[in-house]
Amino acid sequence: MSQRLYLSIEERRLDGMIRLLPLANGATIRAAVIIAGFCALAATGIAIFRGSSFGQETPSVLNLSDYEITFDEPFDKLDVSAWGPNTRWIAHTPWNGDFGDAAFANPTPDFPFSVANGILRIEARRDAQGKWHSGLLASTDHYGHGFSQQFGYFEMRAKLPPGPGLWPAFWLVGNRDPDSSAELDVMEYYGGFPDMYESVVHLWKISDRGRNLTVLQRHPVTRDSLWKDFHLYGASIDPDWIIFYLDRTEVSRTPTPPEFRRPLFILLNLAMGAGWPIDKTPNPSVMEVDYVRAFRKKDK
Repeated sequence: MSQRLYLSIEERRLDGMIRLLPLANGATIRAAVIIAGFCALAATGIAIFRGSSFGQETPSVLNLSDYEITFDEPFDKLDVSAWGPNTRWIAHTPWNGDFGDAAFANPTPDFPFSVANGILRIEARRDAQGKWHSGLLASTDHYGHGFSQQFGYFEMRAKLPPGPGLWPAFWLVGNRDPDSSAELDVMEYYGGFPDMYESVVHLWKISDRGRNLTVLQRHPVTRDSLWKDFHLYGASIDPDWIIFYLDRTEVSRTPTPPEFRRPLFILLNLAMGAGWPIDKTPNPSVMEVDYVRAFRKKDK
């Protein structure tokens, strides 16, 4: 997750990012717009699409009949420690790169995580000194021990918290390559914008052989719908396409960069800030997660 300041949609063009508008009737983006987007991507390393499906006339509905579950976290209990080893989750990013305006807390019996009736609660809370604390889960430790997977489908069922300044996310990372770190934000939500969320493909340059890349997809939703009920946030990755899904219906896709053809591990968190003020953030705030799963295609 990168901490970045976003202005209004119109103003984002001023920092070199390219804004591509959707068609008025919500149809797919035309070929000329796609070409323009990739020209922008080649020139700047950054492109923004909104509701794009790259030539698909109707969004596809995910069919998992040819997949098998490889990772299933139902949150009947939570196996977590601050840094591992030998737990399913750790409570910090494996590279010790925590972010945002709430410190990710080492887990105690009731904070920042609690589990009841098969639901994980990730709580953000302000302490007596006014400092915010919250929670993050990662499926591998600093040494790469834990769950990661090359290709497949990754999904979280969650209810997001309401309120400005909140920054929940479900994301995947592959950081074992010496040249570039690959980050796929399946769902990144800014509480001050309750009528949309984002999915982002990032590459972070590590060596001179690596490169930086950002492809940002914005997904309009019914206002307040993401915190009023549970929804499924998913992404499938294969050698050709990264496809993003909401409630298992495709919302956008982008060609798979070569750096994403590697194992990725899972993260989910309730962060705060991202450049937005947190003075009106509800205290406490809670993100609820029903499950996290990963799938891969069955051998034929």
